[in-house]
Amino acid sequence: MNFDAVVSAGTQAVGRLGRVANVRDPRHALSIAPTSPTRPVRRRRSGPIPSSLSAEDPALRIALVIERFLPGAGGVENVAWQVAHELARQGADVTVLAREIDPRAEVSTERIAAPRAWQPLRIASFSRRVGGRLARSDFDVVHGFSHTRTQDLFRAGGGSHRDWLRRTRTGAGRAIRTLSPRYRVRFAIERDVFERSDQRIQCASRLVADVLEREHGVARKRILLLPNAVDTEAFAPERQAAPAHALREALAPPDARVWLFPASGWHRKGLDTALRALAARPGEEVLWVAGGDRPGPWRAKARAIGVEDRVRFLGRRDDMPAVYAAADAVVLPTRYDPFANVTLEAAAAGRAVVTTRANGASEWLGDGLLVLDRADDAEALASRLETLVDGPERNRRGGALRERARELDWPAHVRRLREEYASIVARRGGVAR
Repeated sequence: MNFDAVVSAGTQAVGRLGRVANVRDPRHALSIAPTSPTRPVRRRRSGPIPSSLSAEDPALRIALVIERFLPGAGGVENVAWQVAHELARQGADVTVLAREIDPRAEVSTERIAAPRAWQPLRIASFSRRVGGRLARSDFDVVHGFSHTRTQDLFRAGGGSHRDWLRRTRTGAGRAIRTLSPRYRVRFAIERDVFERSDQRIQCASRLVADVLEREHGVARKRILLLPNAVDTEAFAPERQAAPAHALREALAPPDARVWLFPASGWHRKGLDTALRALAARPGEEVLWVAGGDRPGPWRAKARAIGVEDRVRFLGRRDDMPAVYAAADAVVLPTRYDPFANVTLEAAAAGRAVVTTRANGASEWLGDGLLVLDRADDAEALASRLETLVDGPERNRRGGALRERARELDWPAHVRRLREEYASIVARRGGVAR
């Protein structure tokens, strides 16, 4: 049985799971409560919204849907947090619907109760209960960041889950995941969303959009192509001079050249290629690996190719702006990334970057970027690093990337989203949901 046939074989099981998620259990009853008791209760809008509504009009009521409204919990969670707060800063009327909510949130929120145990049930239940809430909605536009069926704009931040699995897993590993309820639920929700012509799809790269058009039949006119964004001030290198100097002194030998690999999921992100490229480089060059994964097997790989003493595993860091500033350049020979935010962060930090065409961010970062055609080409990566040995060339590329990153900040990103929200309402004829 081929891959697509195995994916579709789970349809009936997913349907049964959806029915389980709809059990009328009072312990799982829909619970919606503002996190701040002082917020006024909204009255449902009736009739058409103002005909003069524009992207900047605060009369537009926006709902963001995300399972976990928790900054630091993951990439999509960070994006939802930034979008919500930037919408509020721009004066928009925004409410976040979420299963978990950080108490530090400074926007209106509503908690959607859903089971926490067993991921397939959790995802299916959250989607169904969000749909129940929105059936009584006073929102004009709903922007979905999680796997939910009910929204006007669905952010396919990770692309197609089926495509992700095909690109990142092989053999038994792929088969096991394809047959698991966890993946079947995601496949089924994505299939429903991609087939619904009334939902817009947000993609961060053409790499993702092309797959949705080619393999899922999503019409190009349904796709909003919008790159991810970065806090350019937080990563500004001039703000990190002192902590970066301290890191360099503590973690790198004197006169070493430091290449930084900032990622989790090290196999997919190409750490094996980075290690082999390091082995082909002079001994005064070292590799810092920042991110969450199990370092033991990778230390063994580094030892086997003779670079163990030149690799430093930093673990997860809460001082990444300083880590970027302390490195000479960033390497990410990823096998697949719809949009690797770390490359945009590195650009904002003014660091030169080497990555691959399988990283959707490479479409947006301009000529300052060095790009590999193949993620497993360690020889090509070593050659690109040779280009960056030259300090002026390295600084020129880092400066060009920094300028490009300035155009991809959160205010610009959210302004484009607000234009999209207004267009969604206009296409609906200016009538509230």
